[in-house]
Amino acid sequence: MIRRLLKITGALCLFLLLFSCKDAQEDYVIEPMEPRKPIVDFGFNFDDYNVQFDTIRSQDTFERILKKQNLGNHKAAEIIAKIKDSMPTSVRFMRPYICLRSKDKYHKLQYLIYQPNRIDYYLVDLTDSIVGHKKSRPLTFKTKTIAGELDGSLSSTLRNMKVDPSLSNKLLKVYAWSIDFFKLKKGDKFAVSFTERYINDTIFDGVDSLRCAFFEYKGSKIYAFPFQQERKGRIDYYDENGKALKNFFLKAPLKYIHITSRFSRSRFHPVQLRWKAHNGTDYAAPTGTPIMTTATGVVEQAGYTAGNGNFVKVKHDRTYSTQYLHMSRILVRRGQHVKQGDVIGKVGSTGLATGPHVCYRFWKNGVQVDPLRISLPNAQPMEGRNLPRFKELMRPLKRELDSVADLKFRKK
Repeated sequence: MIRRLLKITGALCLFLLLFSCKDAQEDYVIEPMEPRKPIVDFGFNFDDYNVQFDTIRSQDTFERILKKQNLGNHKAAEIIAKIKDSMPTSVRFMRPYICLRSKDKYHKLQYLIYQPNRIDYYLVDLTDSIVGHKKSRPLTFKTKTIAGELDGSLSSTLRNMKVDPSLSNKLLKVYAWSIDFFKLKKGDKFAVSFTERYINDTIFDGVDSLRCAFFEYKGSKIYAFPFQQERKGRIDYYDENGKALKNFFLKAPLKYIHITSRFSRSRFHPVQLRWKAHNGTDYAAPTGTPIMTTATGVVEQAGYTAGNGNFVKVKHDRTYSTQYLHMSRILVRRGQHVKQGDVIGKVGSTGLATGPHVCYRFWKNGVQVDPLRISLPNAQPMEGRNLPRFKELMRPLKRELDSVADLKFRKK
């Protein structure tokens, strides 16, 4: 009985194995592989050559690189003599170079490509005659328009939207005079149109320029449109009415700000432990954070006092002066001309300070005032003769921003 059961079980297993294999063979289909795309770069199809990728080593020169290619000292010197006027005087450490050799048994060097950066390259042609060229890889520019809501910092919001966060730096520069980004809150809406740069139409090479933008700020939209008032003149940004976004003064002396103490006629001093006037605005930041001058001017004072610590005072014109206290380092000298946004020192806690910050003080007509509460002068306004041309250029950009934003937020 047991032997019979074993025979039946064995037959059943064999039956299942044969039919499962048959089914598997019928179901298994080998799909054809897609043909590999050839690598085409620097004007060459790499499949036509024996390709060697390498990088510049310490002490390398063009001559040393050529000698490594088994050309011999005499041949390498001959090549250098013929290409010296079209090649750079030196090569940069750890930058790439490519050798394209023949695919025959001799593997003869035909081209040498050196890349000092992602876009430019130098080509040594050894095929017919020895020639050197400086060339650039082709660039294309693609426009992208997005709309979104803040969720954390601007850079992190853009990163979550799969946008290069370097765009945030361009936006911060444009809006530095009109928006305090620390007062923006989660859910505030924005729209941005910008161009991205691509090498060979496929390799992303960063954000190229800002076409236009708007941010919701304190209940209204602040638009930014680039415009050149004079041919070959500077490009500035204006709102939809042609008002310049750039002010005579930056909103604050730090890029990323956190106000810990405001201008006050009566404040309890944390070090002296008594009530006294605080004629400045304190911005907390880590030690070493760059401090910028908020407007162009001349350094009037740069030094140290027991109360102020390391400080710099800048005179901007007959009306306005600013001062920056408690620096860990002073980076300018008395009498030096500085431009708006120049780094004049580093955040510290020297003098009477309980932690790293910069105390920003502001004078108008010799009297210390609160810069956050006074109306400050703007940059050169839009000239009337340029307003019609600006409006004509601005309208389609504004429609583009508004339509993308309407589509984005209507879905919600």
